[in-house]
Amino acid sequence: MATLRRTVAAAALSLAGAAAFSSAPVVSALPATSALPAAAPADASGYLPSSLDKAQNARLQAALDTAIAQAEKNAASGAKRPGPQAAAVIYYDDTNAPTYDSLIDQGAAIWNSRVANVKLVERDGAASLVYREGNGQGSYYQGRGRGDGQIFIDHAQAAQYYTLRIVTHETGHALGLPDRYTQPCSKLMSGGGPGTSCTNAYPDSVEASEVNTLWN
Repeated sequence: MATLRRTVAAAALSLAGAAAFSSAPVVSALPATSALPAAAPADASGYLPSSLDKAQNARLQAALDTAIAQAEKNAASGAKRPGPQAAAVIYYDDTNAPTYDSLIDQGAAIWNSRVANVKLVERDGAASLVYREGNGQGSYYQGRGRGDGQIFIDHAQAAQYYTLRIVTHETGHALGLPDRYTQPCSKLMSGGGPGTSCTNAYPDSVEASEVNTLWN
């Protein structure tokens, strides 16, 4: 009888746990850290050069080219510039990347100090941009480049490369910039291309201007 009581109690506990899990809220319908792929998916931009992220970078580059062309067309036509506009706000959630919490906030502050048309604001629990961490085969951004999606920070890569640069680089993708691995360390979006000695975590004036153009 004691064995039966223990079996019934265990079953009840299991059902209660399942009910609690099923009723838990899901933020942005993104997979849990444990469900993340071991390597950057094909529609992502990684910190290091890879054949997998060509499609994603092509999309980001095409969107940037379109925005620049439109800005040049407006300038050539003498179109009257609109008055000052409020910056677009991107809310980010870093609760799933506690190891890098302060660096993520620092990265957001760096971008906020360099661009005018978009602002990164932390809002845990309800955000369009989510940061995650774990063990994989590289850090990456997955999303449309419109302040949405997720940024995954790989522990092994963060131990090898300058972590703040990884964070600000991947955030640059979320703001719409593609990878430019062959460019020098002075270019933030060159990512891991310049090697582990590169510690520049700031976008240069051209990269900042491109973000402002994308979010104009």
